Amino acid sequence: MIGAMVMIFAAIWIYQSAIKAGTSNVILWVGGCMAVFLASQVLLIDANVYFLELFRGGEGDANYERDLTSVGDRKNEGGFQSGGGVLVSLFMELMPPIVGLIIVGFIRLKFIVKEKIALTTLFGGISEIITGAAKSIADTLKQGIKKS
Repeated sequence: MIGAMVMIFAAIWIYQSAIKAGTSNVILWVGGCMAVFLASQVLLIDANVYFLELFRGGEGDANYERDLTSVGDRKNEGGFQSGGGVLVSLFMELMPPIVGLIIVGFIRLKFIVKEKIALTTLFGGISEIITGAAKSIADTLKQGIKKS
């Protein structure tokens, strides 16, 4: 769910950057970047599942299979419910969308806007999207208050 929201945000970011840069085939760039984003999501989520199973491998033997009707306590004995486990779980959840956004940012920077690679230019344009959305929401709320 988080990855989907970041993907939508990234698509808007790429579209606006391509329009401002005057790039031809804007929709192809947006589609290509979203395909790269999705591919990175799939690969990183598969890697996360592999690492989580690697961490939890000592919990059950090779014949461990829960019965489908067993609804007993499924408490995680592997330590993912402790304070450190919460941080590991949070990292595993947020890492794929963040890495996908960084990869799309490099594609945007190198091929769409054709600027020098720097931290400020890598995420350039995001603040304009956020301030534009906030201004649009504020204007809509002001118009709604004036009408009532």
